[in-house]
Amino acid sequence: MSKIFFYEDKNFQGRSYECDTDCSDMHPHFSRCNSIRVESGCWVLYERPNYSGFQYVLTRGEYPDYQRWMGYNDTIRSCRTISHPSGDSYRIQIYDRPDFQGQMMEFSDDRESLDESFQSRSIHSCNVMEGYWTFYEHPSYRGRQYFMPSGEYRKFSDWGAICATIGSFRYRPLIHFYEDINFGCRYHQCMGDCAAVTPSKWKVVTSWTMIPMIVFYEDNNFQGRSYECSNDCTDLHTYFSRCNSIRVESGCFMIYERPNYMGHQYYMKRGEYPEYQRWMGFSSTIRSCRTIPAYRGSYRLKIYEKADYGGHMMEFTDDCPCVSDRFHHRHVYSCNVMNGYWIFYEYPNHRGRQYFLKPGEYRRYRDWCATCAIVGSFRRVADY
Repeated sequence: MSKIFFYEDKNFQGRSYECDTDCSDMHPHFSRCNSIRVESGCWVLYERPNYSGFQYVLTRGEYPDYQRWMGYNDTIRSCRTISHPSGDSYRIQIYDRPDFQGQMMEFSDDRESLDESFQSRSIHSCNVMEGYWTFYEHPSYRGRQYFMPSGEYRKFSDWGAICATIGSFRYRPLIHFYEDINFGCRYHQCMGDCAAVTPSKWKVVTSWTMIPMIVFYEDNNFQGRSYECSNDCTDLHTYFSRCNSIRVESGCFMIYERPNYMGHQYYMKRGEYPEYQRWMGFSSTIRSCRTIPAYRGSYRLKIYEKADYGGHMMEFTDDCPCVSDRFHHRHVYSCNVMNGYWIFYEYPNHRGRQYFLKPGEYRRYRDWCATCAIVGSFRRVADY
């Protein structure tokens, strides 16, 4: 069962209201909403009654003020739960003209910056074929939000938007429980709490995937003020002033020294990091983070000794602890990531500055945010 608590004041103070079902008009229960605690499930909140106005998608967690859910004000007037979809895949088709006309592209994964792949920031119609999705007004999952269940949307007003501008979108993640190890055999999917994890007639659950979770602490050894995060965040400065320890409870993350995924990068898998030296940090400054989507397929990577895919080329499908031993060069000027997620390291044996590479084309080393072409080692992200 899904459950959410609304509080009239910040930091979970003042009059509160507990809700476990859809509600088209919440005004009789509270006059304002400045903090929220989602105990279970996933929810869409709306600024106005009858599921209209600004929308906010909330997952399980605590939101001590309305800025935490990217709210524009303290007004919440309706809410609805998000039930999990019936299938396991995600497919969406977007169009640059109404009624499914003009340029069309189909996606099955998140898009942090739509204009990089769609070459247009205007979506006038959309067909959500599988799964649940959330549209965002700006890149990096910022700005106004629009929740998109399966269905046809012939014009942007069909999903509650006032204009066709979309900067990014992502699908609604599930937790998958598997009967066999290595994610084999039957599975059960869940979007929230479940009182009986083991589905009927199952004897045991031996593997699962789950929503990523990272906790930042201001002081060493997990002390001081903390902030819990399960999504990408372009600016963490509002939540803490310094970061001296981290606990990754689930999933994999890249954390960044500067806002908007800039500066030194650090790859974080599940585990405890009681001081910043444990993640090879140069200082206690962390200003942005992003999740690395779970991936179970094959890995393929091509590296080149010259820019624009020129010169000597070599293809890899596994980790490389010393690039110069196999590639006979320490300089990688361009790269094509065909499958999987990878981390480049400045020095051999996975040391030094780190660079996260997702599938795509990198025609010069600046495309993966490096200041020079030196790559000493690299490895696959396979620690989900």
